[in-house]
Amino acid sequence: MSMIRDLRAVVRPALRKTSTPYNGYDNTRDPSASSAVVDCAVYRDGRRLRSVEENTCLTPREAMRRVREGGGFAWIGLHEPTEAEFAGIAAEFGLHPLAVEDAVHAHQRPKLERYDDTLFTVFKTIHYVEHAELTATSEVVETGEVMCFTGRDFVITVRHGGQGSLRALRKRLQDDPELLAKGPSAVLHAIADQVVDGYLAVVDAVQDDIDEVEIEVFSAPAKGSPRGVDAGRIYQLKREVLEFKRAVSPLLRPMQLLSERPMRLVDPDIQKYFRDVADHLARVQEQVIGFDELLNSILQANLAQASVAQNEDMRKITSWAAIIAVPTMVCGVYGMNFEYMPELHWKYGYPVAMGLVAVACFAIHRTLKRNGWL
Repeated sequence: MSMIRDLRAVVRPALRKTSTPYNGYDNTRDPSASSAVVDCAVYRDGRRLRSVEENTCLTPREAMRRVREGGGFAWIGLHEPTEAEFAGIAAEFGLHPLAVEDAVHAHQRPKLERYDDTLFTVFKTIHYVEHAELTATSEVVETGEVMCFTGRDFVITVRHGGQGSLRALRKRLQDDPELLAKGPSAVLHAIADQVVDGYLAVVDAVQDDIDEVEIEVFSAPAKGSPRGVDAGRIYQLKREVLEFKRAVSPLLRPMQLLSERPMRLVDPDIQKYFRDVADHLARVQEQVIGFDELLNSILQANLAQASVAQNEDMRKITSWAAIIAVPTMVCGVYGMNFEYMPELHWKYGYPVAMGLVAVACFAIHRTLKRNGWL
């Protein structure tokens, strides 16, 4: 039970939404750097081995040499490597060319694949983009990718995008040697758990945006302000939720496989904790699907309100056209150039005609207003 509590404490930091949702944003790699390697270390009995020179990381080749000589496993972290930068590492660890191609070019669907004695896992990271006001062009979520090669004695993480840094996660794991001694599968679980916890934080933030739009749609508009919400805002929010859904839904099956199917590369003590990740991921998926359906309903309600407002405007225009039709008809009749017309030469003909027009217009106005057309 002690190990269970330690595992939860280490791999599940407090990522729930507070005033600012977690985003994990970290531009780790210096664009001018000659190597994509962010960190490279060997872990033996859960403790990081020191490099020959202090404050420097090992080279991948040196890391594997130490592993083969004394055991443990190597953890190599890379950020947006090129084909040339990754070629040497791929050859050193015997990575499959198809997985290497996916890791270099990114933009992959979340998945879990097995190549001989290596698991290749793709995670989509989600970052909530803060905005003062939701507009038709607001970016709500931003995606990145974390790819993980897991072997018997190595873990290689490849990150794409400016968020989803694993630096803090590595430090937390290093602070718990008992957990890290479980090997590469402990690192894989920690990465999966951090990614899914990030989803939970983004779900809360997106929920606030949807609640805001929903309140605006169904609340009574202020006097003089247009009814309803700009449909472009709802469409934009729906597109962002769809992007979120594409990151979450494909990952559920890989997490279920890791939690249910025995695998040689996954420690049995660690495998059971993938169930917790899968449960949280299923919850996120249900919420995202609910968001999509709710936005459909909000959009339909907004369009219905816009149609009602247009109908009301047309009724008002029609009512005033009916009132104006009375003087128009009278003036049209008496505007004809006939010599003999009723009351044409009568002294009180003009004021009487104007009075009748005014009475008729007033009567029509009262009738229409009573029936709710004005």
